[in-house]
Amino acid sequence: MKFVDEATITVEAGKGGNGCMSFRREKFIPKGGPDGGDGGDGGSVWVEADESLNTLIDYRFTRRYNAQNGQPGRGANCTGSKGEELVLKVPVGTTVVDVDTDEVLADLTYIGQREKVAQGGFHGLGNTRYKSSVNRSPTQTTKGSPGELRNLRLELKVLADVGLLGLPNAGKSTFIRSVSAARPKVADYPFTTLVPNLGVVRTEAHRSFVVADIPGIIEGAAEGAGLGIRFLKHLARNRVLLHLVDMAPWDEQSPAESAKVAVRELTRFSATLAQQPRWLVLNKLDLLPEDERESACQAVVDALDWQGPVYSISALNKMGLQALVHDLQDFLDARVAAIAENPALLDEEQATRAIIDHEARVNLERLRQEMRAKREEADWDDDFDDDDYDVEVEYVR
Repeated sequence: MKFVDEATITVEAGKGGNGCMSFRREKFIPKGGPDGGDGGDGGSVWVEADESLNTLIDYRFTRRYNAQNGQPGRGANCTGSKGEELVLKVPVGTTVVDVDTDEVLADLTYIGQREKVAQGGFHGLGNTRYKSSVNRSPTQTTKGSPGELRNLRLELKVLADVGLLGLPNAGKSTFIRSVSAARPKVADYPFTTLVPNLGVVRTEAHRSFVVADIPGIIEGAAEGAGLGIRFLKHLARNRVLLHLVDMAPWDEQSPAESAKVAVRELTRFSATLAQQPRWLVLNKLDLLPEDERESACQAVVDALDWQGPVYSISALNKMGLQALVHDLQDFLDARVAAIAENPALLDEEQATRAIIDHEARVNLERLRQEMRAKREEADWDDDFDDDDYDVEVEYVR
């Protein structure tokens, strides 16, 4: 199954049925009067979060969706039937944005959540509605109104409590394999991870959190280098980011410089996201001599002028993971307790996520336009889609 986290579609709600103009005609009833019925309402378009889906690939192939029109009214005061509503099933974590107005119409964050994205047209009135003591034979009717037509962008962001940030080969996939049941591909070359992976970390009975591993970013990602910055949007919903730094890099770049590159690209993607809670995790310390570990770690901390939490680990050997995992669980539990005590914190969190989403859309649209201009300048094949990776994705829970 291909992992597709964004799609653009057009939806049109059903048109309302027209009202009917009719007069009662029966034997021995010379003055039957008007009996034209109303039309039926058009069907609306809804989106619903479905637990069984984890990709938007279906919406890459079918781009237009129409709800059913309402039926016109009939004589004998018969009302037309309503149009059937159209329900589009999407993965949990999908945001629906109106392309023309940039308005967020729905943010589906839990299973079964359903939101209306296009209102069906209202029914027209039959001539029965217009009869009165001074107008006993009305010939007025109204037509049904058209349904809403919207161009929508569906954006999927994986739902996780903790997000992993770092350059390729920083050990993010190894980390998620060590702390959860997820089994993403691990290899000794850059960009092994092509799509986000989710893993559930269980610290105790009835205590757990979800970790998201995204493809690594490199210097120049904001200009489209490597896999670009398109996967950074999956970190928008995380409550804390783990910045993994490779302390034994395979290239000549120092750990301190690698850490600065990741922070720089994150800030260029979204300055608001860069200001969210972030912990520094120095990985692969088992590859350094013991007498050099402390000085190497301090060099990274000094280079970043880091003031937050710092953890020294080896994801492969699971060194230092237990303390990190339990501290993460305590941090997340404290956040949940604080929100329960003060619900206004949740509103602030959602407002911050909305700002991050907006910044992400602006930067991703800028990147698309730049890449499109480069393709046109180089006369590349217009059918090429750099978002369409033919890879398998499996979510393990």
